[in-house]
Amino acid sequence: MSKKLAIFASGAGSNAQKIIDYFKNSSTAAVTLILCNKPGAGVLSIAEREGIEHVLIEKAQYKIDGYASFLKEKGIDFVILAGFLWKIPQALIDAYPNRIVNIHPALLPKYGGKGMYGVHVHEAVIKNKEKESGITIHYVDEHYDHGDVIFQAKCTVAPDDTPETLAQKIHQLEHAHFPRVIESLITK
Repeated sequence: MSKKLAIFASGAGSNAQKIIDYFKNSSTAAVTLILCNKPGAGVLSIAEREGIEHVLIEKAQYKIDGYASFLKEKGIDFVILAGFLWKIPQALIDAYPNRIVNIHPALLPKYGGKGMYGVHVHEAVIKNKEKESGITIHYVDEHYDHGDVIFQAKCTVAPDDTPETLAQKIHQLEHAHFPRVIESLITK
């Protein structure tokens, strides 16, 4: 039986698109719902184009239960955070134990936590003269970027890298690995 996936996203949606494409003709899973907290975000256009139900998150409702009851009504089996910047409420974590995963654009535990997302992460990595960076796919718990690590992939940080060139390397890793790792988790 095919698993129903919900994606929470806040931005352009490049990871969401890769996940949608990966599972498009799969008997394993399908993205059936996209939730977004930013009006006008690119991920909403992707949902529209792909014919996927999408919801603009209302902050008051989100604070109550993180939309857990709505996700249950929709039969969602697994929750994926793909560039979603709000902290996940405990009610949602409790409703989906070990079934909420996030991707972070650094090698956790370094460069994680509140305020560490996107370009802020890459700027910090370069400022600290790190030799490598990468991605971390992890389970979500009650703390930012803290849950158990599922998978990491690394890339070299070149001396002439800028936050933008490092972001491109990180996006390549995200797009190559995130859908495959999700599939491995839902078929366990």
